[in-house]
Amino acid sequence: MDTEQIAALTGALLALIPPIWRYTRHVVTLVHEAGHAIVALATGRRLNAITLHTDTSGLTVSSGRPTGPGMIATAVAGYVAPSALGLTSLALVQADHTLWALWVAMGVLAGMLLFIRNWWGLLVVGLSGAAVVALTYRATDDIQVFAATTVAWLLLAAGPRTTIELWGHRRRVRSRSTDADVLARLTHLPAALWNALFIAATVAALVGGAWLSGWMTLDPLGIG
Repeated sequence: MDTEQIAALTGALLALIPPIWRYTRHVVTLVHEAGHAIVALATGRRLNAITLHTDTSGLTVSSGRPTGPGMIATAVAGYVAPSALGLTSLALVQADHTLWALWVAMGVLAGMLLFIRNWWGLLVVGLSGAAVVALTYRATDDIQVFAATTVAWLLLAAGPRTTIELWGHRRRVRSRSTDADVLARLTHLPAALWNALFIAATVAALVGGAWLSGWMTLDPLGIG
């Protein structure tokens, strides 16, 4: 097993082992809320506040039109953000642009600091930012690559896990306030369909990560 495979396995285990997941999920929630925030701003909405809670939940509040493409895109962004960032970071590492991946993370964290509205959220973002800064300016190239690959695979593995957990949560809890339920009200498509689309998108990103790493082919006919 080479270093890249060890980093990928480490990242996956950080998302799959329950006692560890209790802590690493805070990072995934941070990225989830960052996804809502970035897309809200990109679609012209006003970003008001981001909060991260000790139970690993989070909330991003934005204002603007209560319906329409911007609101739909904002609601979609949360559950796909960890997979999207994980796949992007892995692609940058594979292209020998590990510092770019770290700078992207640093930029996202710096932006979140402007909108965090509770002490726990500030702690999570602050510690994450300190870790990224230390990696960027103090770590060797090999450590940067290992760390960036590990986090990328943490996010890639966490994507399917959180969307599958969402499915179970919706079956157990009568409250209909999840992102899938918000999308159901906005689009009149079933929340279960949105949940299934979240699962499909995050699994596709996981497969894309395996392909980027050269561990599988996406050519089922073998003619590529």
